[in-house]
Amino acid sequence: MITSLLIANRGEIACRIIRTARKLGVRTVAVHSDADAKALHVRMADEAVHIGPSPARESYLVGERIIAAAKETGAEAIHPGYGFLSENADFAQAVLDAGLVWVGPKPDSIRAMGLKDAAKTLMADAGVPVTPGYLGEDQSPERLKAEADAIGYPVLIKAVAGGGGKGMRRVDEAAAFMDALESCKREAASSFGNDIVLLEKYILSPRHIEVQVFGDAHGNVVHLFERDCSLQRRHQKVIEEAPAPGMDEATREAVCGAAVRAAQAVNYEGAGTIEFIADASEGLRADRIWFMEMNTRLQVEHPVTEEITGQDLVEWQLRVASGEPLPKRQDELSINGWAIEARLYAEDPAKGFLPSVGKLDYLYLPQRPHHADVRIETGVEEGDEISPFYDPMIAKLVVHSRDRMTALDDLADACAGVACHPVRTNAWFLARLCDAEEFRDGRVTTGFIGKHADDLTAHPKPSDDLLQEVAEHFISALWSDESGYHHRTLRFDRGLSGFRLNRAPSFKVTVQWNGQAVPIEFDMGLYDRGTEWEPSTGSIKDTDEITVFEDGAYFDFALASRGKVGAALSDGALIAPMPGKVTSVDVSAGEQVTKGQRLLTLEAMKMEHGLVAPFDGVVAELNVEAGAQVQVEAVLARVEAAEK
Repeated sequence: MITSLLIANRGEIACRIIRTARKLGVRTVAVHSDADAKALHVRMADEAVHIGPSPARESYLVGERIIAAAKETGAEAIHPGYGFLSENADFAQAVLDAGLVWVGPKPDSIRAMGLKDAAKTLMADAGVPVTPGYLGEDQSPERLKAEADAIGYPVLIKAVAGGGGKGMRRVDEAAAFMDALESCKREAASSFGNDIVLLEKYILSPRHIEVQVFGDAHGNVVHLFERDCSLQRRHQKVIEEAPAPGMDEATREAVCGAAVRAAQAVNYEGAGTIEFIADASEGLRADRIWFMEMNTRLQVEHPVTEEITGQDLVEWQLRVASGEPLPKRQDELSINGWAIEARLYAEDPAKGFLPSVGKLDYLYLPQRPHHADVRIETGVEEGDEISPFYDPMIAKLVVHSRDRMTALDDLADACAGVACHPVRTNAWFLARLCDAEEFRDGRVTTGFIGKHADDLTAHPKPSDDLLQEVAEHFISALWSDESGYHHRTLRFDRGLSGFRLNRAPSFKVTVQWNGQAVPIEFDMGLYDRGTEWEPSTGSIKDTDEITVFEDGAYFDFALASRGKVGAALSDGALIAPMPGKVTSVDVSAGEQVTKGQRLLTLEAMKMEHGLVAPFDGVVAELNVEAGAQVQVEAVLARVEAAEK
């Protein structure tokens, strides 16, 4: 067994690997950029090495520094995690050439599956069903257009070197093909340095089914069953589960058998995932499930497979890399129960999933041992920061239950129990997904979130019960000897509507939330009876403001007279949520705009984020131009509301 291991990654996957290594008695070495100097994975490892500035291209993507760090610390092996250099065949070869152990597949296997067109040809030759399409060398626009016409619309244009949802365009009609092709090639060249594309028939009722495979150096290959990753947003997975709903044994045997043949075709060693696309218009059928691509690494969603099989896949990786045979034979693996994982991100679904960065002043995750059914995979703790330089994942919430309905209920409860401040999260959005009727019925496709986006991302509102509790907080403070409050601090009116003899009086307390004045009629009878209140997921209080958590969201309230909360929204200011570059400005000062209209685009965290008008009005202030670098909380523009 390997005795020392360098993890060439960060965040939750680095922490995940360290936990298993520690269990096996393996010494661990972390690497970190400037931004991650105090990160959790650095604190957990036995040793840590600084490898460069905060941008990944100057640190985590510099293979030479990572190999040097391994040699400097005496590490025997390098585990790449996922992302960064995990599927870089040249880096894998460099690790081996340096006399180190590479915890992953052979470089030749990575190369064989790295280009989508070559991989599909290889799979077809191995008897693995592939999606109808065009993989030819002739890349002229005219030939590609002719092939698309022959396949029939809709078609999907895919960069052969693509990944992560980039370099993909759906084309619904012939007239739109050329523009989509040009856009796809431009993005592919920019992101991957390779603008070659392939064409695939676009499946109208697609489900994303993938199979976990494992191989060793002794010629053994097994599968650990399938996962369903159909709940996606812009080709990025949001919720994953195992097994796949609606999968019968005959179809499972066919799909998992095809996955094993795919791995055998490239002499695969280590953890890998064969991804399939299924036409679910008539349910899951073996003759309507086709190979898409292979991920030659551990997947983000590997915990759901671990939960249903009882296996530690990171331990399997380390044992295989040490030359050991696979820990289990195929007939020793079975499915137990149901597991579902949700990706908790620092982002605001109500604002187009805009990433939210900053310090995690308050963070509560409902994890074991108090919540026995919830497993948390995270790379942060309360007090840590969400950096603008990397993926804004806070944690993965994983549940394992006896059946799918129980698992969905458990995951919905876990997501609703998340409390995070002041960083925004998608916890409430994830809870809504778990409660969505079509998802619970197993009737989802990869387009489900886009189809129901308006309902799923509508800004959460505080419940009536929560408003009563907020009113009680402020009224309680009013009468407290220690609060320093005066009656004039609160705006309240004695309520006499519905008056009857001996009934306790009610008060209307006006608070401010989300830039609006919210009157709350509070029944003083509750207060007179000495009712005590503590929200189930906690709260953050001071003398004139309170933050309350409910169903995975947080709500900031203030006394209306103070006017602190929601000021930016109420006065129409567009504030930079993080440092970044303004890539476009779509309006001019003095221009009339409508609510939701994009005013400018900010590039940050490797993504573009459109900032929109909060209401109908006029651009009264425009403080930036395209190309400008801005800092967090900079006022980029201001909209004055239209007169009513």
